[in-house]
Amino acid sequence: MSVETATASSALLESLGIEAENSGVFAGRWLDSSGPAITSIEPASGAPVASVRTAGPEDFEEVVRVSVEAFEAWRTWPAPKRGEIVRLLADELRRNKDSLGRLVTVEMGKVVSEGLGEVQEMIDMADLAVGMSRQLYGLSMHSERPQHRMYEQWHPLGPVGIITAFNFPVAVWAWNAMVAAVCGDSMIWKPSEKTPLTALAVTHIAAKVLADAGAPPIFNLAIGNRHQVGEPMTADPRIPLVSATGSVSMGRAVGQAMAKRLGRSLLELGGNNGLIAMDDADLDLTLRGVLFAAVGTAGQRCTSLRRLFLQKGIAAEMKARLLKAYPSISIGDPLDEGTVMGPLVDQGAIDDMMAALDKVRDQGGTVLYGGKVLQDRSGYFVEPTLVEASAHMPITCDETFAPILYIFEFETLEEVIEMHNSVPQGLSSAIFTMNMRSAERFLSASGSDCGIANVNIGTSGAEIGGAFGGEKETGGGREAGSDSWKIYMRRQTCTLNYGEELPLAQGVEFDI
Repeated sequence: MSVETATASSALLESLGIEAENSGVFAGRWLDSSGPAITSIEPASGAPVASVRTAGPEDFEEVVRVSVEAFEAWRTWPAPKRGEIVRLLADELRRNKDSLGRLVTVEMGKVVSEGLGEVQEMIDMADLAVGMSRQLYGLSMHSERPQHRMYEQWHPLGPVGIITAFNFPVAVWAWNAMVAAVCGDSMIWKPSEKTPLTALAVTHIAAKVLADAGAPPIFNLAIGNRHQVGEPMTADPRIPLVSATGSVSMGRAVGQAMAKRLGRSLLELGGNNGLIAMDDADLDLTLRGVLFAAVGTAGQRCTSLRRLFLQKGIAAEMKARLLKAYPSISIGDPLDEGTVMGPLVDQGAIDDMMAALDKVRDQGGTVLYGGKVLQDRSGYFVEPTLVEASAHMPITCDETFAPILYIFEFETLEEVIEMHNSVPQGLSSAIFTMNMRSAERFLSASGSDCGIANVNIGTSGAEIGGAFGGEKETGGGREAGSDSWKIYMRRQTCTLNYGEELPLAQGVEFDI
């Protein structure tokens, strides 16, 4: 990291309330956390940015205690009043968008437009949640008993645990936190240890909004590993819901721990996303859709494109276009406006990518382009990679969090849907076609088995208005829009008798 870059980073951290050494625990106030320190590393340079002290057992207990106490107060606030607090938080995020977006880029490595876009997603999520605060609807049902009224209502659930991954260090928190807040819940955030500084910055902003408004401290933070925070969180009966974004193995551990105590889990896990290009596809549109989905965020999105299926009539043309486009991808400092692809998050991500490419070669695949580590610069940079693959290669059933795109050929739509659905994951999917029947077949019950299915749009870049999530090993969770708010509340069915008799349902008689 150059002197100029280091100075700019220091000013950025200072503007967001972050110092060289920081507490990683907030429980209505910043605690003098007792756990070991971790260091945030800038992926573009490999240089340390700042350090954070993690949560010890007493720290986590205090976070839970304060979160329970805050919930008891917050749940009594009318939902529209809770929405007003979220609106104020959105305003504060707008004021800090540039600094916070650049911090996402510095700490995670995504290009600056994506860093700013992630903060905009937080703002949009807050705006959506403000509207939700006046629309937490329950149904009214007709009772079979005379002079009875029956309806359902929704109540706040309790403190919610939020476990987020490094690739979207602030947006995924917002998907959960903004909605949980208007639903009347408090929160305990366990961010990735790879991106602790963004969590500190957001918590500083949220805490100020709450304090200025006289609201209880519902947004709390506990940075630490699974032993320090993750396992205590899933084992604690005071936390009725844990929302976890990350690997399939992590999700299994969270799901099993929550089920053991009959708690709720909301799981957003692996994706192995496929895009089908039919012979009648608009190839210009398809190329743009493929490039962003495969290369954006250096292939480190859960919705990144991993598998490209080309119908034989256009396969040669699309491969030629990709082989022409990939060398023109600008790889470099993610803070530079002209950069298209930044670094991987750390050396471990590079090691995983190289191990996957070794398996590709062992299993008969061919690297058409890329596949190398860029050693002419500091940081964790790689070439985006195109691989000629076949359906029998086991590696193509795994999610590698890196810019590797497997290319397959197919003949019929029925054949490719079977190929597409053959992997364990089921998050995002897409088809490019100008044929209405092909599109509708892909969207039908016997088409894509994913939670997200797009037509003439890539696999990544979902809008917040829809429910986000996937099936199979992706975990089945749904976040953000639609009726996703229901997971953060408890349903209550109410029946009122305003008559003078006490009739029983189903015609049961009980006379004494």
